[in-house]
Amino acid sequence: MANESLAEIPPDRWDPTLLLHGLDAMAEWVVVVDARSCIAYLNAPYADFLEVDPLAAVGRPVSEVIENTRMPEVVASGKAELAQLQLVRGHHMIAHRYPVRAGGRVIGAIGTVIYHDTWEWRQMNAQVRALEAEVDYYRQALDARAGARWQLTDVVGESEAMRMLNAKVRKIAPGDASVLIRGESGTGKELYAHALHRLSERADGPFIKLNCAAIPEQLLEAELFGYEDGAFTGARKGGKPGKFQLAHGGTLFLDEIGDMPPAMQVKLLRVLQDREVEAVGATRLVPVDVRVIAATHRPLEALVERGEFREDLFYRINVVPLAIPPLRERREDIPGLARHLLSRLAERRGRRCPTLGDAALACLCRHAWPGNVRELENVLEAAFYLGGSHLDVDDLPEALRGAAVLPERAARSLRATLAEAERQALERALGECGGNRTQAARCLGIAKSSLYEKLARHGLCAERDAG
Repeated sequence: MANESLAEIPPDRWDPTLLLHGLDAMAEWVVVVDARSCIAYLNAPYADFLEVDPLAAVGRPVSEVIENTRMPEVVASGKAELAQLQLVRGHHMIAHRYPVRAGGRVIGAIGTVIYHDTWEWRQMNAQVRALEAEVDYYRQALDARAGARWQLTDVVGESEAMRMLNAKVRKIAPGDASVLIRGESGTGKELYAHALHRLSERADGPFIKLNCAAIPEQLLEAELFGYEDGAFTGARKGGKPGKFQLAHGGTLFLDEIGDMPPAMQVKLLRVLQDREVEAVGATRLVPVDVRVIAATHRPLEALVERGEFREDLFYRINVVPLAIPPLRERREDIPGLARHLLSRLAERRGRRCPTLGDAALACLCRHAWPGNVRELENVLEAAFYLGGSHLDVDDLPEALRGAAVLPERAARSLRATLAEAERQALERALGECGGNRTQAARCLGIAKSSLYEKLARHGLCAERDAG
């Protein structure tokens, strides 16, 4: 019954007169046109405003009855136009226009004037803003108390790589061992840091985060360890606790740890070893109980080789490595991710979630996604605002549309070429290192766990492993 249209329901089961009276009772103004853009129906409130007889208007071209109408364009393009300004009889109105389809073709269009002037829209917008501000207030209060916002159920992905990753997260979360999350920018490293905290025994404790690349070097020590009253010029009266003190009994997430200055690496290592913090300007050590989760997109092994990152600190934070696969290595997750991100956007903006056409989805699945999930989210957000209720290839950025016209054979050839290049690089590194996987990983600038994954994917094996 839910999927039946009125055309399929026998006349004795519904009353078309009731439907027409219902449309006449609406505050919104409604017009329906046929495939020739002639009026098939005009509800009474709209006809009263236009000062026309609704029955006499039927059959007339809509452009003769409604000035500045775009109903013919919607019929021709088959694309919806939402919340569009239209000047009619000296009034700026806001209207929706939708194509009407049957049997796979456009047979007409329906338009509704939802705000009769911009003042009505401003009143409604003010009410929505007030409600959003109230919701944001309570959400921020909840976030401040809970600390970590996301959990493992917020991760979208059913690929084998994601299932293995999530299983590993569940295993390591309850412990107190330091975790190093590796992954390219935009893969969701912070999300997994939140999830680890929420699954741990420290879930009721604070979750404190610090981006090591966002704080100037001269302020980083004070941010991490706090400072005493009068420790330096401009210091807050009474001092200020650092991130370690704030995270006592909980989790400290150090994002972009690969960008931490060398001088701070020494001090961080001492805190991790001794579990004691000395604030700037203080004369005593304060014990702290903190689990550290670090994240980076940089090749720490290569930084260690160049002397830019301390080897002892690397081993201290890399007790349990966690590698997040890039989006291009789990393309089967893209459809579900795209729909989830569109749904979240629609919920956030108070709009109906648009559908994603097959051609647009195929285009998304073929893209390389150097920016990973963050890039996918940005692309969908642009399409969300530029497109209508149905997103197609034309609603996507031009760079993606260009990729969409590549023949499938060319896409497969590119993937095969990249895979072969990676295989050759692995074989060359293993050969130069005499089969030693640890040395090969360092030469390639990747984590040892990533090397193992790539070797398994290409069916390669090392003859010996001294690491």
